[in-house]
Amino acid sequence: MSDYDLVIRGGTVGTATASFPADVAVKDGRIAAVGLGLPAGAREIDATGKFVLPGGIDTHAHVEQVSANGLLNADTFESATTSAAFGGNTTLIAFAAQHRGLDLRKVVDDYAALGRRGALIDYAFHLIVANPDRKTIETDLPALIREGHASIKVFMTYDLIKVDDEPLLDLLLTARQNRALVCVHAENHGMIAWMGKRLVEKGYTAPKYHAISHPRGSEAEAINRLITAAELLDQPIMVFHVSTAEGAAVIRQARGRGLKVFAETCPQYLFMTKDDLDRPGIEGAKWMCSPPTREAADQDALWQALALGDLQTVTSDHAPYRLDETGKLAAGPNPTFKQIANGMPGLETRLPLLFDALVSRGRPEFEGRGLESFVQLTATAPASIYNLPGKGALLPGYDADIAIWDPERTVTISDDLMHDRTGFTPFSGTVVRGWPERVLRRGEEIVADGACKAAPGSGRWLGRRGGWAAEPTGRLVADMDPRRNFGAELL
Repeated sequence: MSDYDLVIRGGTVGTATASFPADVAVKDGRIAAVGLGLPAGAREIDATGKFVLPGGIDTHAHVEQVSANGLLNADTFESATTSAAFGGNTTLIAFAAQHRGLDLRKVVDDYAALGRRGALIDYAFHLIVANPDRKTIETDLPALIREGHASIKVFMTYDLIKVDDEPLLDLLLTARQNRALVCVHAENHGMIAWMGKRLVEKGYTAPKYHAISHPRGSEAEAINRLITAAELLDQPIMVFHVSTAEGAAVIRQARGRGLKVFAETCPQYLFMTKDDLDRPGIEGAKWMCSPPTREAADQDALWQALALGDLQTVTSDHAPYRLDETGKLAAGPNPTFKQIANGMPGLETRLPLLFDALVSRGRPEFEGRGLESFVQLTATAPASIYNLPGKGALLPGYDADIAIWDPERTVTISDDLMHDRTGFTPFSGTVVRGWPERVLRRGEEIVADGACKAAPGSGRWLGRRGGWAAEPTGRLVADMDPRRNFGAELL
């Protein structure tokens, strides 16, 4: 009898701090050993010439979710997680989305049933709160956080789901009291609403005008306002999908003052600009997302922010809407940009795009540490920030979530190559070097030889507490410190 169920032999193991030749042994779905000359396993995989890396963790994906306008996106849990697996991912965090008038507890229960039925990889939920009434704030959120849903998503814009400053403070306080991380879509609602109306009134309605309907200043202003609110309560926050140099600079300044501010960006902001929307007819709708893509200078600023650690993760913000009447053309064949669903697919392309940029090409900001940075940004940091024990690293005792990459395989990304249900990828035609050829989830091969081998519903829900990232710093501003506010106990 072998000591190991599986040994992956002869590859280069990549971690967030180093890469080295090693074998990886798996027993009962977990990493049993990492080293040279390990004994034979019951099964073996020859990884000679390959990179053996932790499976990707995508912590921002809209899956089988209804938008504020009542539009169901294109993917089910089965199709989305299949696509994610083919892209080298073994874990994702999706959104249980409350809308106005909905009971948060029922929202989560109904969404959990969809995940149990369809997910092929392991998953957790962020709780979108759009109806911050007393029941939601005082009863449902504390109970759901205790049950393992330890992150809350809030929108500062969009008419039907935005949370204004005062209820945002209520949510931040509830998160602080129950040790949850608050994740925020931060843009100035008034600026966006005003710009959108003015553009449409003047006849500027093509998809390309979406790119300027969200003024770049609206991001930095909202991030600054969010940080000010979070600092008042000493509540950690995560800023989603940072798109501008100014937004990254606000975060850098706050982190430099010792505030617990985390932030992410997405491939669309690293590899695209607003010019991608400037296409004939309605075609530019494929490249519409919010915030919109910006300028080449913003790309450079975001790469630098990742290298400096101001931004800690890169997520897909997978938001799949087909270019037809079920998705982006729900308002008719010639909608204005204000009538087109925002979002683009990205679960399957996130890792190959980043691998190509960081490992194959070698971004200069990362000074020869491309592979380690790739692992850190896409697996290790997400697992740490969102408190996913046993995920994000190839260490003994951790789940055997493994992606075996062929660093020399060159692939042209195309619509037909994708496994989601969107019908297109905005990265079609992009050539990348490096591709995940085998993916294991808890030691079981779920992608191999170009085929999906996992059953729908075999992914596990990951209950989690807030962890270190959600812990307040303990440094109170004067207004909240009883030693300096005349003894008022406000937290």
